Amino acid sequence: MRIRVTKSNPTPAGVFNSAVSGLRFPSWQIALLLALVTVVLYWPAMRCDFINYDDPDYVTANFHVLGGLSWENVKWAFSNTEQAAYWAPLMWLSHMLACQIFGLNPWGHHLLNVLLHAANTALAFLVFQRMTGATWRSLMLAVLFGWHPLRVESVAWVTERKDVLSTLFWMLTLWAYAKYVEGGRGGDSKSKVWYGAALAMFVFGLMSKAMLVTMPFVLLLLDWWPLERFKNNRAWPLVKEKIPFFALAAAASVVTFVVQKQGGAVVAVELLPFDARVGNAMISYFRYLGKMFWPVDMAVFYPHPGHWPLMEVLLAGALLCGISGLLFMTRKRHPYLLMGWLWFTGTLVPVIQLVQSGGQAMADRFTYVPSLGILIMVIWGVYELTRSWRCQKVVFAATGSAVIILCLALTREQLTYWQDSETLFRHALKVTENNYIAHKALGDALDDRGQTTEAILQYQEAIRIYPGFADAHINFGNTLLKKGRTNEAIGEFQTAIRLRPKDAIAHIDIGNVLLKKAQTDGAISQYQEAVRLKPDYADAHYNLGLALVRKGQIDEAIDQYQQVILSRPDDADARASLGIALVKRGKTREAISQYQEAIRLKPDYADAHFNLGNALVNQGQTTEAIRQYQEVIRINPDDTDARINLGAVLFNQGQTDAAIRQFQEVVRLKPNDAAAQNNLAEALRLKNESNARTPGPAKP
Repeated sequence: MRIRVTKSNPTPAGVFNSAVSGLRFPSWQIALLLALVTVVLYWPAMRCDFINYDDPDYVTANFHVLGGLSWENVKWAFSNTEQAAYWAPLMWLSHMLACQIFGLNPWGHHLLNVLLHAANTALAFLVFQRMTGATWRSLMLAVLFGWHPLRVESVAWVTERKDVLSTLFWMLTLWAYAKYVEGGRGGDSKSKVWYGAALAMFVFGLMSKAMLVTMPFVLLLLDWWPLERFKNNRAWPLVKEKIPFFALAAAASVVTFVVQKQGGAVVAVELLPFDARVGNAMISYFRYLGKMFWPVDMAVFYPHPGHWPLMEVLLAGALLCGISGLLFMTRKRHPYLLMGWLWFTGTLVPVIQLVQSGGQAMADRFTYVPSLGILIMVIWGVYELTRSWRCQKVVFAATGSAVIILCLALTREQLTYWQDSETLFRHALKVTENNYIAHKALGDALDDRGQTTEAILQYQEAIRIYPGFADAHINFGNTLLKKGRTNEAIGEFQTAIRLRPKDAIAHIDIGNVLLKKAQTDGAISQYQEAVRLKPDYADAHYNLGLALVRKGQIDEAIDQYQQVILSRPDDADARASLGIALVKRGKTREAISQYQEAIRLKPDYADAHFNLGNALVNQGQTTEAIRQYQEVIRINPDDTDARINLGAVLFNQGQTDAAIRQFQEVVRLKPNDAAAQNNLAEALRLKNESNARTPGPAKP
């Protein structure tokens, strides 16, 4: 059975008929070319860096992701519901795979995003060409979908892997569903296989990003147009057919809401009342439409205004109702218009911020799938409007070419803003107002570059705009520490705790300050509170271990380090610190094992090599200890402690000349070090005495 189409003399599915040359090409070849051009268009993304907004949580500072595809990390991907406030195991596995292959080289992570987007673009063409038989229109839809500048955020931002990955499964679900419909509503075993494939792809999509919950409704829209499966107003069989999809969507919606609420991503009603959310949702629909038709002044973050002016909200609501009513009345003559409109408005519902997640009013990345609905309306609408024109093909081709060229230029320009965090957030500040997130993120970027004074100004501006911004207070406090303004820094951390009482990070920061001031008891108290608030917070356990060692509570410190290793087996610092604590308890052999594991995880870990050398000396394994000290010196030639210890071991082994060379190098590096000079003098004295006692040759 072939899917019914609404076009006269349709091109057979799988064949592309060139109106210009009369040549016929298999659709897969056109799809492949489309994917290749998409890769070329987005190739500049390979030169982009990671962004300091969300990328640390998802990749660059996520120990589980950095550890790659280990069994422990895979289990974490499926059980994690806290990190980033999402349950999206396939998304996490994709990041782990990228780290496994590319490490922390940004180009590799960007490459994976680009390839996924190229595949989505090609699949958009194949899916709609198969369902409608309209090859040229499907090609134009795929081109404008894939090359529109609104796609840049989803492609150039590593964090948005969930967008491109989930949409891959969205497209594959539609493809499998189209194949199922061709089989005649499950009348044969092959058709049932395609239904199962569609359901499986839907599950994989939900495991990448929960935004796919609207899929059952989209399948019903496709049943209406272009598949034309609604016969004699018999809708129930089609709805019944989708019950497994609806059940999965409902389950995913509940899980997502619960996870985001537990993770603090859902904004409380008292902070943003429901009427403000409704108003923003209605305004956002038209802001998204504006960005689609006039894609300029795009930013990574659009601040929520709180309450929009009442007249603007009422006008937006009236327009939404008016457009919907008009398209409903013309549904029989122009079914694609209502279908496209419902696709656009419906697929935006999960992210239209009726349930407010985060502080943004809207986001360009949210249009990734919804934009297809508007493209259907425009492309099929223009075709129907001009179909009676003699020069339809010329007009269609000329207009389409002009739009495509404009999209190519704007997309390339938009990519330049994503080269690094500073460029991205300076641009955001240029095109938005009161953007506290951009000020804070720009401050982070400047602080990373050592521009502490400039960073302080950005944090102060972020706090001025939004005094309740706890993260800005924390980072402001850390920059004040660098300026030596310790008391002010503690004040900022305390403000962050007042704003967000369950914030473990602020407690850790206060603990760090107190530890530096030798107020060990106070530091321990802060770390313990961080652990109480977030029992699986490895950094809190680690810092508590450091403070307990300083306090002399070695057994308790060992327990804390073991907690870190339990949740982060690949944490080299925790293993090295555990080794130090074990040595203090006289468990040298166990310590040696921890040092060796730390070095395996981090081969150039100089401190671990040094401490391993000391432990080996205590065990009488001097030859291996020498190798460890030599490794320290290879990593850091100016490490005088390693040279002193190496010299001492060499001297005790009778390698006096080699020991003297190490002591001489220490004196050269630290000419005013009396202990180093004494070591050298003693070695030279003993060498001279040894030479004086050496008998000469026998005389005849």
